[in-house]
Amino acid sequence: MNWNRIGLVRMSGRDPQERHRVASPLELFFDLVFVIAVSQASQSLHHGIVEGHGAESTLSYVMIFFAIWWAWMNFTWFASAFDTDDWLYRVTTIVQMGGVLVLAAGVHDAMVGGDWATITWGYVIMRLAMVGQWLRLALSDPEQRAVAVRYAIGISVVQAIWVARLALPPEAQFWTFWPSMVLEVLVPVWAERARNTPWHPHHVAERYSLFVLILLGESLLASANAIIDALNSGTEIDGIVGLAGAGLVLAAGVWWLYFSNEYGDSLTSARTGFAFGYAHYALFAAVGAISAGIEVELDLLANTAEHLNASVASLSLGVPVALFMMVVWAILLRRHLSIGESVLYLATAAGVLICSTLPVATVPGSAVCVVIAVVVIERQRARELVGRDAA
Repeated sequence: MNWNRIGLVRMSGRDPQERHRVASPLELFFDLVFVIAVSQASQSLHHGIVEGHGAESTLSYVMIFFAIWWAWMNFTWFASAFDTDDWLYRVTTIVQMGGVLVLAAGVHDAMVGGDWATITWGYVIMRLAMVGQWLRLALSDPEQRAVAVRYAIGISVVQAIWVARLALPPEAQFWTFWPSMVLEVLVPVWAERARNTPWHPHHVAERYSLFVLILLGESLLASANAIIDALNSGTEIDGIVGLAGAGLVLAAGVWWLYFSNEYGDSLTSARTGFAFGYAHYALFAAVGAISAGIEVELDLLANTAEHLNASVASLSLGVPVALFMMVVWAILLRRHLSIGESVLYLATAAGVLICSTLPVATVPGSAVCVVIAVVVIERQRARELVGRDAA
């Protein structure tokens, strides 16, 4: 097929060692719609906890965030390997963005009313657009055809399962979600056995870093809203300013821990790529939940929630902070730290969990633990910087 005649570039694998590879304007534009989806999920989690449905809302959040993360991740890795930036690639990406907006529109109904139809259709739109991209690759590049066909078949089969689930009763939809999710995450494992796709390690690491910044924006917004709402309502703001300050410290600490080192050089194989990519589900979900925890603590402080008790509010903040700290250690920091530094770092994560059982100490205690963890990381960074200067 003569792609040039219709204004298209032949799609093939990009150079995984390409110099100065950075996120494209289209990728940054694509990320914007995920701001909406993440915001809807975080706000719905916040409202569910405040209204006394913490366990149910947390479980729904975990399910919804899978759809958000998986759709974003699949586009990211495909773009790293095969981005052509021609008109068809851009149109297909915009279709995926439309699917994200449909998904975001269904978040409230799913978390409050258990109606998963809108989310499912939005998710399927995104995934079928990816099928189109894989089929285009299969037609364009004989070397990549085997892996592209596997991806197209695997994704299509799983989407048929997601749609078929909508005919089941709500309880059956819940229980069939988990095996469907497992099938979804196994598609790349199966497809990449035919041939590893040529993704760019540093580009992938940068893309994940940018998504962390999106999630942190939600936490900063929650801290800002704490002060704005207090000023507008005439509430006593002394405690609220303290909470907002602690929220800023937590967000800064999350940023500091995640961005303490460069991670592209560690993505040296398909195995390390899968570990890095899949583990970020828990990391992303935890960072997204921190903003909900801050807003729950605000509601507790302002006495605006009838069904909220201090213990639940504390757990809603402490658990995601501690989870983030443990996951970021496991997948990013561990290889850079000495045994003693790892022990001290993990002790600070345990300290956050302990603080979450003590409502009075949760916010300041968590902030202090995160600051101590940052000090541990800075000690490691200083050692490495001195070593590089000496060399």
